[in-house]
Amino acid sequence: MKLIDPEWNEVVGEGDRDPVGEIAVRGHLVMKGYHHRPEVNAEVIRDGWFRTGDIARRDGDGFYFIIDRSKDMIIRGGFNVYPREVEEVLMTHPAVSLAAVVGVPHESHGEEVKAFVILQEGAETSVEDLVAFARERLAAYKYPRHVEFRTELPMTSTGKILKRELRDA
Repeated sequence: MKLIDPEWNEVVGEGDRDPVGEIAVRGHLVMKGYHHRPEVNAEVIRDGWFRTGDIARRDGDGFYFIIDRSKDMIIRGGFNVYPREVEEVLMTHPAVSLAAVVGVPHESHGEEVKAFVILQEGAETSVEDLVAFARERLAAYKYPRHVEFRTELPMTSTGKILKRELRDA
C-alpha cells in the first residue's frame, strides 16, 4: 500500500507534514482488471498497482487515515478542497444537522465550493453566518461561497448522500 499523486508518483511527507495522496494497493488478492474495459484498466492499474479512489494521509507511524474520495475532490483555483473536511467543519455549527459539499462550475476558478445544509429542528441561521463560521475555521480557498438550505438531501437506500444529484441541481 502506498500514496500516489495523479501521475502515479509516490507521495512522501515534507518536513513534519503527513503526506496526502490516493491510496494504491497491490498483491495477489487485488483484481486483475475490469472485464473488456482496457481504457478504464489503463487509468486504474499500473505495474500491478491499483488506484482505490480513496484520498488518505499517512502519519509518522505509518497509519493511513482516509480523508475523502478522489471523485469528490473539488479543484478551486488550482487548490484541492476535500469536501469531507468542509462538511466536518459545518457540522460543528450548532444549527447544522447535516451538510454535503460539492464543487460547482465557476468561470475563473474552475470550481467553486457549495454547501447544502439541513438545519437542526427549530434552529435558525443565515447563509452569511455559516459562510463566516466556515471562513474562520478553514483556509481561504476552502470555505463555501455558496450555501443552500434544504429540508432533505438525495440519498441512496443505505443513507449515502447522492452528491452527483446535488452537482446537477
